[in-house]
Amino acid sequence: MNISNVRKAKLLRLRPLIPKLNRSLYSYSQRRTRSLPHHRDKPINWNSTHRFVLHNPLLSLLEKCKLLFHLKQIQAQMVLTGLILDPFASSRLIAFCALSESRYLDYCVKILRGIDNPNAFSWNVTIRGFSESESPKKSFLLYKQMLRHGCCECRPDHFTYPVLFKVCADLGLNSLGHMILGHVLKLRLELVSHVHNASIHMFASCGDMGNAQKWFDESPVRDLVSWNCLINGYKKIGEAEKAIEVYKRMESQGVKPDDVTMIGLVSSCAILGNLNLGKEFYEYVKEHGLRLTVPLANSLMDMFSKCGDVHEARRIFDNLEKRTIVSWTTIISGYARCGLLDVSRKLFDDMEEKDVVLWNAIIGGSVQAKRGQDALALFQEMQTSNTKPDEITMIHCLSACSQLGALDVGIWIHRYIEKRNLSLNVALGTSLVDMYAKCGNISEAINVFHGIQTRNSLTYTAIIGGLALHGDASTAISYFDEMIDAGLAPDEITFIGLLSACCHAGLIQTGRDYFSQMKSRFNLNPQLKHYSIMVDLLGRAGLLEEADKLMENMPMGADAAVWGALLFGCRVHGNVALGKKAAKKLLELDPTDSGIYVLLDGMYGEANMWEDAKRARRMMNERGVEKIPGCSSIEVNGVFVEFIVRDKSRPESEKIYDCLHCLGRQMGRSSLSVLFSDMTLFRS
Repeated sequence: MNISNVRKAKLLRLRPLIPKLNRSLYSYSQRRTRSLPHHRDKPINWNSTHRFVLHNPLLSLLEKCKLLFHLKQIQAQMVLTGLILDPFASSRLIAFCALSESRYLDYCVKILRGIDNPNAFSWNVTIRGFSESESPKKSFLLYKQMLRHGCCECRPDHFTYPVLFKVCADLGLNSLGHMILGHVLKLRLELVSHVHNASIHMFASCGDMGNAQKWFDESPVRDLVSWNCLINGYKKIGEAEKAIEVYKRMESQGVKPDDVTMIGLVSSCAILGNLNLGKEFYEYVKEHGLRLTVPLANSLMDMFSKCGDVHEARRIFDNLEKRTIVSWTTIISGYARCGLLDVSRKLFDDMEEKDVVLWNAIIGGSVQAKRGQDALALFQEMQTSNTKPDEITMIHCLSACSQLGALDVGIWIHRYIEKRNLSLNVALGTSLVDMYAKCGNISEAINVFHGIQTRNSLTYTAIIGGLALHGDASTAISYFDEMIDAGLAPDEITFIGLLSACCHAGLIQTGRDYFSQMKSRFNLNPQLKHYSIMVDLLGRAGLLEEADKLMENMPMGADAAVWGALLFGCRVHGNVALGKKAAKKLLELDPTDSGIYVLLDGMYGEANMWEDAKRARRMMNERGVEKIPGCSSIEVNGVFVEFIVRDKSRPESEKIYDCLHCLGRQMGRSSLSVLFSDMTLFRS
């Protein structure tokens, strides 16, 4: 299309402004935070007061566009006037399609491809538009097309790569991030600070802290953002101590932290359960006047509640001027985690609008507080509120079923998952395996296990622990071997299941071998629970001296579980001397535990040491210790019923006793006394 000489002259006069205007839009695109399509906190400033825009009012109309039809009208006028041939004008049209609230990304690509030699800015804003869309992977396809275009004006620059690194970080595409980093090195852009920081952030977000640390250490380009990427990266993968070590290095080099640094540090304190250090960081925030942003306040609330100081968390919550759904979720979870479910529920009820995250918080808190019935009741309320549950909801509900032994409800939830076409990912599949195993249906647990396409170490740990619970040691060991062959690393919980399987089956040497391999082969330090299982294994086999020696060589002091396992073994095999030692230690730890006196009384009685048995009972009476009544629960037609010893509170108690008398007569006098000593009654 021919352009008039007047038009050409005007464009030539304004051309020096183009780089400045492009830089302005570049600056905007770098400041923007990631957001979903059609959702924006602040409108875009399209720089409508610049001379180039004022001389071309057609461009200012773009920001008033609400429909694609209107956009096409403006584009048609730009074509008719020849304005489309100007690099800035065409890039502004593309930027509007890519970044505006309406966001016409597919049409944006058509315009980009229809322009002769689009500049790098046009490619970059289009790539950024797709990176913030529901199809972020398309930004990589555009990047490939940008590379193929080949001209110097559309060469990728230091604004291209931070966008691509962020998409890799968000999607966990570590391998692709490595390849893109190769392009960065080839173009010698690695020393540009925001490119360098974006690459560290990408590695850290993908959990590749080895490369993140290496890239950080080998580069002379470091600023506060670089340190923050490293600190928050270590926090994200759970290596909280390393995160704090990085902060100490940062502090020694004179770099001052900001609110983002503090988020990583207080979250690390939450992981470690270190309340004192968390308080120190909070004091630093107050003394140095750091911005107490909502994300930082939420992190502080989370840290205080996880470290047991929910009252301080509440003070921060009450002083917040702006509370987000995350703030409410954090404080509700905090109260539930500390067992204050009534307070948690009141806060929950005060919320007018409840999303799935908030429901998950209150349901999960109930599960964590061992109140499975409350969790399932909340799930029913959630359904009536028309809030759609997600995988996290199902995981919490399955955990509640595991606590209660509620197999029927667990089966119903499994069918609900299938009916709603919820993705049976590794976390949800593992929860199903755990529920079936703990509720007594080990065959279905195995079926679900084999139906999970991707299994991790937690999945194997769940099936190994379930098989151990059901006494199938050989199958549990075979799954452990399969886990190792698959290249998955066991953790401490895996070995609890494995050693328990050996204990139940009396596999003494196998148990010894696995216990030894924890440190020598898998670099895992045995914890108290592992020692208690080994003492139990050896004690049941009568190897009490070996069990006692193992306890002497423990790197930590024995707890009640370890001494209790030894006392039980001593009673079974009649080792009174060692049993007295174990009982003495147990009574020092908890003199109110009635079970210790009962075991001690039984051990003396079986050894015909009647005076010592009387002394044990007398000691129990003098200390006012009463034997806690035994109880058990059962699910009948979806209703949970609890049995309590000697309970006569129910109206049906006479009928229940009549039934027990009838059973007693049929069993014979010899077993009648045993029956009544353990008699249990219903409690709803």
